Amino acid sequence: MSSSEAHYAISPRRVSFDWSRTPLHWIPGEPTATHVINVLHLLLPAGERWFVKVFKEALPRVRDPELLVDVKGFMGQEATHSVQHTHVLDHLAAQKLDTADFTKYVDFLFERLLGEQPPLNAPIPAREWLRFRLSVVAAIEQFTAVLGDWVLAAEGLDRAGADEVMLDLLRWHGAEEVEHRAVAFDMFQHCGGTGAPRYARRLAGMAVTAPVMLYLWMWGTAYLIRHDPQLAGRLRYSLTEHEKAVRKGLLPAWRELGAAIPRYFRRSYHPSQEGSLSRAVEYLKRSTAARADVA
Repeated sequence: MSSSEAHYAISPRRVSFDWSRTPLHWIPGEPTATHVINVLHLLLPAGERWFVKVFKEALPRVRDPELLVDVKGFMGQEATHSVQHTHVLDHLAAQKLDTADFTKYVDFLFERLLGEQPPLNAPIPAREWLRFRLSVVAAIEQFTAVLGDWVLAAEGLDRAGADEVMLDLLRWHGAEEVEHRAVAFDMFQHCGGTGAPRYARRLAGMAVTAPVMLYLWMWGTAYLIRHDPQLAGRLRYSLTEHEKAVRKGLLPAWRELGAAIPRYFRRSYHPSQEGSLSRAVEYLKRSTAARADVA
């Protein structure tokens, strides 16, 4: 664990959000940008529940007391994230955008394909299967840290008049992703073996994670736009519309996300290099939802 991270306490916050006034297109006039970001709500409830399950399985292997404290804080934050994004799925369903036909595949991915036992009874030793899943969590967390830092600085969303409640959810979550950006990586480094084999496992985790995340994101966006009752089939997801939203500052640039991969591949890499912890902490001090926890 990096010395710069060791002193920082990671703990979950009790938050809640009132979705009663949040419109379906919470970025006004921008359905593509809205639904690209809405894919988070499709992936995170199951994904973050899975993070917690994998870490619970690995906890007995943790011998570093400081890491153990950070891991437990990480698990608490991720469990809270899962619950709050599930509430957004309920909000979408109340507006006639049912996501169950998509999220059943996400559930299958995390619960069956990446479950406690290897799929199809593959002859993978239990320790190696756990190490692989820890490497996947670390790779996913690389992207969530980048996205978290991006949304904290995404002034384009403010200029576009994005819904304040949704922005607070995204920025509260993003800030916590920056807070705990190194924990999954440190957990993998601690439990993932040593030397070249551990480094190879790290690369393998990212090599699987990056294309799967890209596929799920594009598929999820296309699903949301296709099933959006307000669009009624008049729009399809396209890279042209996506790029227009990027130029307006409503979405992160592809190059920004892609550049996170070669950084992660450096042998000397540590996620404490990602994002701005001070910006994350500053936002959490003024977040409506996060301030309610300490009120």
